[in-house]
Amino acid sequence: MNILVTGAGGQLGSELRKIGFSPLDEVFFTDVAELDITDRKAVENYVSRNEIDTIVNCAAYTAVDKAEEEPEKAELVNVKAVENLAEVAEKEGCLLVHVSTDYVFDGTASEPYTEKSPVNPQTVYGRTKLAGERAIRKSGCLAIIVRTAWLYSEFGGNFMKTMLRLAGEKGELHVVCDQVGTPTYAADLAAAIVHMLADESVADKTGIYHFSNEGICSWCDFAREIMRLSGNKCTVNGITTAEYPAKAHRPAYSVLDKTKIKQTFGVAVPEWREALERMMRTRDEV
Repeated sequence: MNILVTGAGGQLGSELRKIGFSPLDEVFFTDVAELDITDRKAVENYVSRNEIDTIVNCAAYTAVDKAEEEPEKAELVNVKAVENLAEVAEKEGCLLVHVSTDYVFDGTASEPYTEKSPVNPQTVYGRTKLAGERAIRKSGCLAIIVRTAWLYSEFGGNFMKTMLRLAGEKGELHVVCDQVGTPTYAADLAAAIVHMLADESVADKTGIYHFSNEGICSWCDFAREIMRLSGNKCTVNGITTAEYPAKAHRPAYSVLDKTKIKQTFGVAVPEWREALERMMRTRDEV
């Protein structure tokens, strides 16, 4: 296959570049400097010129609080750009793999969200990501949408790196303890995507899938495990969401049900603590 990866400079794109696809595939890793996906003509020309078979869209506007102040920027990347990719994919006969988010839900559930759970986004970020999903379905292109949550890696900006940085500056941290979900190591999500694309019948298995690591924890639990595994003595105290006001609403519950992706593609889903420990070892070896 000829594979186009957009948003290749981010966490997931960087992990895809690191683990690689099949040696038989030719992969084009692009970020905004190489391909502006908000430009429909540019996308069409790139896909046609390079005879792309599969598009993996890792690009997204993910600044949740900032999106409340600049919704037009979030819409440009999360909706318009996705619409461009989907329409070009439909025209050129490509498979589109698109990454979405738990923020399409309202976070009021008490059991893991399945792909059929009602959507009800509460933020600009969540609404634009859901609009992107709907643009894909409207286009009629062959598409796999993978919703994920709490993404972290050694690349880019994320909660894990923020905690380690703050722990180096302070002896005590206060982290929200009443929002629960599952951290997702971007390398595991990247491996799942590569595994799905290696399936010879992938074109017959289109639709929405959920992927995060297994298990459940709060942000406070996550932070404490980061400190333990890194050997940092910084104390992590739990606080409530009300004690940590933010511009954008944060879902209280973000656990995703992975049954469908495991049964359909045979994807192995590591437990979040094991994934974090593995990531820490990788980080130490760099």
